[in-house]
Amino acid sequence: MTLHSQVIISVEIEKTLASLEALRSDESIIEILSPSLLSEPSSDGSQESCPPYVHRIVTEKETFSVDDARLAVEKAYMASEEVTIIILAANAFSSVVQNKLLKVLEEPPPKKEFILITPHKATILDTIRSRLPIVVLAEHKTQAVTELNVSGLSLGTVYAFVQTQKRTDAKAMKSVVEYIGKEAMTSGQFDLDEKTLNLFSQAFMALDVGSPPVFVLTTLLLKLLARKKR
Repeated sequence: MTLHSQVIISVEIEKTLASLEALRSDESIIEILSPSLLSEPSSDGSQESCPPYVHRIVTEKETFSVDDARLAVEKAYMASEEVTIIILAANAFSSVVQNKLLKVLEEPPPKKEFILITPHKATILDTIRSRLPIVVLAEHKTQAVTELNVSGLSLGTVYAFVQTQKRTDAKAMKSVVEYIGKEAMTSGQFDLDEKTLNLFSQAFMALDVGSPPVFVLTTLLLKLLARKKR
């Protein structure tokens, strides 16, 4: 890892933050992150359990919002004599949020670097990938779901697979969703436009806020099936 603009894929986000902080020499660090990413979240929304040279902002809601993205952009345009590293960390960044950040990522102000940290590579838009290097530190161990032939998806296979996943919890379902996303992208059998890719981000966020895992899975598969090439 380095303190330069990049997207880091990591399942241990708090540990990754600490590793980045340890790389600091004389840079200023601003962190904007979701509350569940901290083992001891702050009661007032900021600054708890971080080094004095780090300005940490914990988002009000678990989902990283457009307002949070707007705040990151505002921080980027604040005048500074020192290099400022702006780190954004969340379990998922929606396509709306990523598009809000696109311009500042493409043309950051002088002495500003952006680092995005998230566990799921599949949720990062191609427009972001084309502008920032992707660094994979760790990925979820994918649950054995090889009985699902994603490239041959049909109503019958969706129904049969969903029946096998009725007892799958939210954490394990994230691995299933990640697997489906990878298979869909490599199969070439689906029209994966930006709206379709956003389905995976929405699925991760739905699992984070407590939606029933089997409902999330069924919704994702049916919407993905609708995008299958004929």
